[in-house]
Amino acid sequence: MSKKLNIGLFGFGVVGQGLYDIIKTKNLNLEIKKIAIKDPHKERSLPSHLFTTERDELLNHPEINTIVELINDTEAAFEIVSRALSSGKNVVSASKKMIALHLDELIALQHKYGTSLLYEGAVCGSIPIIRNLEEYYDNELLHSISGIFNGSSNYILSKGFLENLDYDSALKQAQDLGFAETDPTSDVGGYDAKYKLVIAAAHAYGVIVQPDDVFNLGIQNLSAYDLQYAREKNLKIKLVPVAKELDDRHVALFVLPKFVNDKEFLYNVEYEYNGVIVQAAFADQQFFFGKGAGGHPTGSAVLSDIAALRYDYQYEYKKAKERKDLNFTNNIELNIYLRYEDEKLVELLNFSHIHERYYSGTYKYVIGKINLQSLIDNQQVIAENKAFVAFADQLAGVNLAAEVKQTAEVL
Repeated sequence: MSKKLNIGLFGFGVVGQGLYDIIKTKNLNLEIKKIAIKDPHKERSLPSHLFTTERDELLNHPEINTIVELINDTEAAFEIVSRALSSGKNVVSASKKMIALHLDELIALQHKYGTSLLYEGAVCGSIPIIRNLEEYYDNELLHSISGIFNGSSNYILSKGFLENLDYDSALKQAQDLGFAETDPTSDVGGYDAKYKLVIAAAHAYGVIVQPDDVFNLGIQNLSAYDLQYAREKNLKIKLVPVAKELDDRHVALFVLPKFVNDKEFLYNVEYEYNGVIVQAAFADQQFFFGKGAGGHPTGSAVLSDIAALRYDYQYEYKKAKERKDLNFTNNIELNIYLRYEDEKLVELLNFSHIHERYYSGTYKYVIGKINLQSLIDNQQVIAENKAFVAFADQLAGVNLAAEVKQTAEVL
């Protein structure tokens, strides 16, 4: 028998409204008691008595036993979630940045107070990847997790490839449709994908990494030359986060644009859709596909978590308990494509091997092998040079499993 959930909902934007639309079609033994909002003057589709601007009305409400947090203020979200967990209320959240930044503390709070925090909606919208990593793959050795985790950047790339739209025009369309923010840095710069990757890696490998330690380079320097090059090679460019176990002791995480060919799952993931590839030792390669954003897709993931709380479901963080010897490292080698202007940048990056170079009056690129730490050390110079960097295993005639490897002993 499921228990009755009395919900306090923080945020009634696209996802909050989408969640409500779904809930009203179901009979799930739950009730939304109160909704906290920022703007009391905005016209709402529900009776005014349901809304408040005071968070304490929800957090201190004696009947509310479940908090659903769907706001876009990272630190306010952390305060709400931590207070709720500490006061015996279970929580569902879709705030990927907040969870990635504070995951250690949030796990500790759950253990201390015996409460549950679920966040399927924080990673890849409607795709149930967290629950699968936590449950289905709990005893599986995972070689890697990669994919398209951000619908906004994928929409822009799809517009460029499929409709020959330049980057600025594609970005404006994404903003007009609500896929990208007025400041699109989090999406196009790979930060949003990085937060999701950090969360997924915690369940896949049991390694909790601070987002600032994970390298991310986005698509903001993409040019028509890069798109033309990809078309000539029958490739597409996708923004791809990667988590990979290198050996028994080390796991690497990074976010980079990547050239993909028509044999790869990600080749046909377009517009606002997401795709997650899990490479497992025994289950082999498996692919999850679905909408990565939007009120109803993300709302469905949030509702799945709410429904699970009716039966007192908790993440067990099994891999974290089992794997105490696995450490994060940036000491790996990658094959990259670098389109650049200043020759000094190639020297600074210190390629260990160059497969191909091209020069023309307006377009120069190099394809070769480089240590990830060199990209990290020169990230500012890459930005100033307006250079474009992409993971280029296909161009070097190798695959991810062969080329993403540890190059030196890491303490």
